[in-house]
Amino acid sequence: MPLTIGDPAPWFTADTPDNPEFAISTLAGRFVLFGFVPDQPRYLAALGALQAARALFDDTHLCAFLVVRDAVTVAQAANNLPGLRIVRDRLGEVTRLYGMIGSDGAEPGRWLLLDPNLRVAADAALAETAPFFAFLSRLPWPDDHAGVPQHAPVLIVPRVFEPRMCQRLIDAYAASGGELSGVMRQQGDMTRAVVDDFKRRRDATITDERFRAELRARLARRLAPEIRKAFQFEATRVERYIVACYEAETGGYFRPHRDNTTKATVHRRFAASINLNAGDYDGGELRFPEYGSQTYRPPTGGAVVFSCSLLHEATPVTRGRRYAFLPFFYDEDGERVRQQNLRFLEAPDPA
Repeated sequence: MPLTIGDPAPWFTADTPDNPEFAISTLAGRFVLFGFVPDQPRYLAALGALQAARALFDDTHLCAFLVVRDAVTVAQAANNLPGLRIVRDRLGEVTRLYGMIGSDGAEPGRWLLLDPNLRVAADAALAETAPFFAFLSRLPWPDDHAGVPQHAPVLIVPRVFEPRMCQRLIDAYAASGGELSGVMRQQGDMTRAVVDDFKRRRDATITDERFRAELRARLARRLAPEIRKAFQFEATRVERYIVACYEAETGGYFRPHRDNTTKATVHRRFAASINLNAGDYDGGELRFPEYGSQTYRPPTGGAVVFSCSLLHEATPVTRGRRYAFLPFFYDEDGERVRQQNLRFLEAPDPA
């Protein structure tokens, strides 16, 4: 069924020249243009139009993907960064997912524009490229696409940890020095911990059970009731007892990601970022690109709580060190899912 204005764009993972497992879900925060070009002549025409309007496609305001199918184009087409990329849709899976193949098998080719929340904003036939690109040149800045200010659906809760507890957690990190922190990636059927430049952070795990019990008690008394009130979710289990450190020396950051996109993390429901020293660093704020460029920084001892499904990033620390306690929350249903999916995890059990 063809997509129409306001429909959410289906998420997919596809092969691109630079990334064989590119995930569309990471694109939120800018306008995204897809061009569905089933053969080389239409690919060349679409590419020419994109190159003629090259200044529009900067990856911040707008980016473009040409979805190509024929063997010659798949073999020859290359990304042109920033802003212009190729999706190699050899079997037509993405083309069908987006309803671009008619019931008679015809593929007329089409432009499809997604808004910064990855919902359909506009579309046009390839034959209407000139007026459609004139429309693209008048797009608002991504923060203004809704016509009113947007705010991420997050909860800020001050005073989850008292100053003494914040210092104890920082001291616990200092005692171990932390280890390089990886990201969870789905590779085939398995979820693997991978260390790469997607994140620059060091983590220290709290292993002492008495210390963990103290942390759980504070979370249960001070944070769980607020989660229940705001999100109608009963958080009964905590995953991870880590103190994370983002350092200005390494430009510590975490690029846009979601926390529950692999088989071994799908049980996660909510994440919390509890700042331990909010006044001692610059940068290092949370941003939720689907809802604009506004950033969030709770006070020392305070938490930002958000759904693990939200795209989010930690902006680079530019001065000092940011320390944070970063748990995930889930419930008994989630625990059953976690236990079932442990067989897909090629890493130590994160709980």
